[in-house]
Amino acid sequence: MKLSFFVRDLPLKHTFTIAHQSRDVQDTIIVKLEEDGLFGLGETTTNPFYGMTADNIMERLEASRSLVEHGNWNSPEELWEKGRDIFRDNPFAQCALDMAAWDIFTKKQGKKLYEYLGLDPKNIPLTNFTIGIDTIEKMVDKMKEVDWPLYKIKLGTDHDLEIIRELRKHTSSTFRIDANCAWTAEQAIRYSEELAKLNVEFMEQPLGKDDLEGMKEVYTYSRLPVMADESCIVESDVKKCHGLFHGINVKLVKAGGITPGLRMIHEAKSLGMKTMVGCMTESSVGITAIAHIAPLLDYVDMDGAMLLAKDIAKGVTISPEEVTFPEGNGIGAVLLDK
Repeated sequence: MKLSFFVRDLPLKHTFTIAHQSRDVQDTIIVKLEEDGLFGLGETTTNPFYGMTADNIMERLEASRSLVEHGNWNSPEELWEKGRDIFRDNPFAQCALDMAAWDIFTKKQGKKLYEYLGLDPKNIPLTNFTIGIDTIEKMVDKMKEVDWPLYKIKLGTDHDLEIIRELRKHTSSTFRIDANCAWTAEQAIRYSEELAKLNVEFMEQPLGKDDLEGMKEVYTYSRLPVMADESCIVESDVKKCHGLFHGINVKLVKAGGITPGLRMIHEAKSLGMKTMVGCMTESSVGITAIAHIAPLLDYVDMDGAMLLAKDIAKGVTISPEEVTFPEGNGIGAVLLDK
């Protein structure tokens, strides 16, 4: 088994702003595994909010080289467990490796990933299309640029209700809103009253991740369901979110890959919670991986590649009507160059 990895830039169509950061270019790290004429690709994006940089991600990947290339592992799950100590402080790096391992492993099985997992791609829920924080005029322009039945609206400003009221005038599409930890419990409960009247489906992470008492209030009194994001990063967080959120949004990058992501989804389902997988502005490598497990989900946010000015890979294509997977087995994404 040969391991390689490298950094690529993902230029965005528009400056992407959420409550705690803005960016015009997203750095991403691609992992490639090669053996017996087959290859597997994985991806993780960097994220300053979580302290994940290209340098520390690649340092962890390099530290795993001996395990990957010479270790005795026969499945992605086994590699993930053997790499637990190496990647304990860097799940982003582990995600990219785990994804590449699933790609090459299922290619060796002669199956697409969703086939190996026993999933039906006809059951994939519609992804939302994300509108980042901007002036209301520019947010309206972004909706007109991509006419979509379901939008996720990023909030966390001093005029959040005004934004939703104004956007609602320009479309009948369903909204989801994501405050990225920006509100208080009192705000979330009060805002939910009007948001429910504006065809908003749910609120994602309205409060700070550690405001458990506040979330108890919101969970009890909100007119809308609430989904955990920043409060549900790794497997041990799922049980903690039960009774505080109606569902969880799993980010494969933050969780450490497909292997723990699948466990988180199944645990949430066993607790009667809704499940969602979200993206971190990945290219079509990471987005295609999400699409393969999407039949398990109630909701999905896999619009990352749609937000790019230039993609570095070819993979799944997404329209409001259907999700089309690339030819070939495994995850199936291929790099466009390099």
